[in-house]
Amino acid sequence: MKYVLGIDNGGTMTKATLFSLKGEEIVTAVSKTEMLTPRPYYTERDCEELWQANLAVIREVLTRSAIAADELVGISITGHGNGLYVMNKAGETTYNGIISTDQRAQKYVHQWRADPRYDEEILPKTMQSVWAGQPVALLAWLKENEKEVYTKTDFILMVKDYIRYKLTGEVFFEQTDASGTSLLNVRDRCYDKELLAFFGIEEVFDKLPPLRNATACCGSVTEEVATLTGLRAGTPVAGGMFDISASAIASGLVSEDHLCIVAGTWSINEYITKKPVVDKHLFMTSIYCIDGFWLTTEASPTSASNLEWYINQCMPLEKNEAKAKNQSIYHLCNELVSQTEPEESELLFLPFLFGSNTVSHASSCFIGLLSWHQRAHLLRAIYEGVVFSHMAHVERLLQFREKPTVVRLAGGVTKSDVWVQLFADALQLPVEVINVQEHGTLGTAMCAAVMTGEYESIQQASEAMVQVKTTIQPNPLKAAIYEQKFKRYQETVHKMADVWALGVKQ
Repeated sequence: MKYVLGIDNGGTMTKATLFSLKGEEIVTAVSKTEMLTPRPYYTERDCEELWQANLAVIREVLTRSAIAADELVGISITGHGNGLYVMNKAGETTYNGIISTDQRAQKYVHQWRADPRYDEEILPKTMQSVWAGQPVALLAWLKENEKEVYTKTDFILMVKDYIRYKLTGEVFFEQTDASGTSLLNVRDRCYDKELLAFFGIEEVFDKLPPLRNATACCGSVTEEVATLTGLRAGTPVAGGMFDISASAIASGLVSEDHLCIVAGTWSINEYITKKPVVDKHLFMTSIYCIDGFWLTTEASPTSASNLEWYINQCMPLEKNEAKAKNQSIYHLCNELVSQTEPEESELLFLPFLFGSNTVSHASSCFIGLLSWHQRAHLLRAIYEGVVFSHMAHVERLLQFREKPTVVRLAGGVTKSDVWVQLFADALQLPVEVINVQEHGTLGTAMCAAVMTGEYESIQQASEAMVQVKTTIQPNPLKAAIYEQKFKRYQETVHKMADVWALGVKQ
């Protein structure tokens, strides 16, 4: 038998999944890493802890699967896009890893967007909105606030590129990931000194590693890593891909007719097109993992991580009790939400706990909270608020394309039947859920399968390795209810913009 290994490093979770060449999920291992918040607006991680988490999940997968090391033909990695991972030539990180939810560099974004050259000269090259969690903003912050770190850094990397270096000892920057960072001239698919000069970080031009494709071989497992993990030394490692591409291709996004929604840490909403879409009101167009296609994306850090925060902060006793009983706290949340109906409460939740790159200075809150509301109503409001944030992005995408016939849903919410039905009812579209638990690891594992010649292309790998598990039909009786609630959500966000702006002035 032949297998491929996909590794996914998100904002707080590291996952490794072993797949057959038919896309069957053999074993998954998960390790949590701590998000460090040393100051307000900072979200960081310890890179050594991250590396140890990767070693741990690889060892666990190999141990539990009991496959022979030579049956694993290739490895590929994905991870959260943007943020920043900086390293010197000795392979030592020069600063903590910075996660993409970081907001410390917001002032640079406002300065750049106010410059007329941004819309005229920069946007046509980057094809995306610049925002605080992107490496260009974080590098500008380092240059001003951590000059020694900025100077001593020799390589600019994304999280998956850093882990790939740790596995292979070779430094590369993969193309789909680079195309979402504003570091790359996406239009011409190259680094651009004039682009970097606009952001005031022209010095990093020589710190950007060579570009490689998602399916290119970018080195092989070293003897040291083989000893630490049980992998076979020499096992090839692919370039891997941007997590939004990985989830999209794992959802079978190979057709322009479909729309993919990824509901995890980020609200990601995307479709593919043969002609790049560039607009100052659009979040991002990036290079897709299928030749000839571009990935058009609307996204913000406003998705299911809001529920995770609420559980940790407001339900710690219930979480511990569920753990002691070997039960899921998320199952309890689903049960509570299912006990309510959308029409029985006007309670709104604005899902901006981790900020927003589309609504300036947004913060989170419940609106309409009254004494008779119970926890179930708060949880329903969170579920709905997350869905409404996705819908706002989808509404923006539909300015550039026709309404899709079906939605492919990925991310943590697919484990919740209640939440999936809510998506279908609010969107009034059929929602297809793929028969896989870990979309990110499946998508990137396809790179390994193509790299080793098991499939000729990512498209062929996706068609062979992706199967639809179930299709959830929308309830037409819920259409008017959610249409009205979404309208109220949009109006409230619009009106709150003045309140958020007032807070900044003070």
